[in-house]
Amino acid sequence: MIERTLVLLKPDAVKRGLMGRILSRFEDAGYKVAGAKMVWITEDLGRKHYFDVAQRRGEKVLKALLKFMTNGPVMALCLEGINAVDGVRKMAGSTEPKQALPGTIRGDFAHISFAHADKEDKAIENLIHASGNVGEAKQEVALWFKPEELHSYKIAHQEHVF
Repeated sequence: MIERTLVLLKPDAVKRGLMGRILSRFEDAGYKVAGAKMVWITEDLGRKHYFDVAQRRGEKVLKALLKFMTNGPVMALCLEGINAVDGVRKMAGSTEPKQALPGTIRGDFAHISFAHADKEDKAIENLIHASGNVGEAKQEVALWFKPEELHSYKIAHQEHVF
């Protein structure tokens, strides 16, 4: 099943110069970049993207997250491939980097814990956002990309797996 999913390389990934290394992992796994752009998130866009955080985790967490996500640009990616939503989430690793397995993006490049972030009264800097399910992916891709910003083309990997 070919799916599209949203990936955000967060301000910490951008500032640390990890964008290319992270993108290479997805391309190495055979995911196609259907769309890519640098975006400096406004508070309005951040609230639309993280609309459910305040309900699930509280307004304090949402404010910390928005402060983090608006302090630098992000690289927004729309990736496409077989079972892309689940595959990309597995590659990203646990949302708490200290729990993320080696070999995952968070496991290899981050180590912060929820407890440390809470103690410092800041959002957890975990490098990457990846859509949680297929429905969320469709909503998020539509929020971040106009239809004309998404591209269809064949990559060499498609000849091997499609």
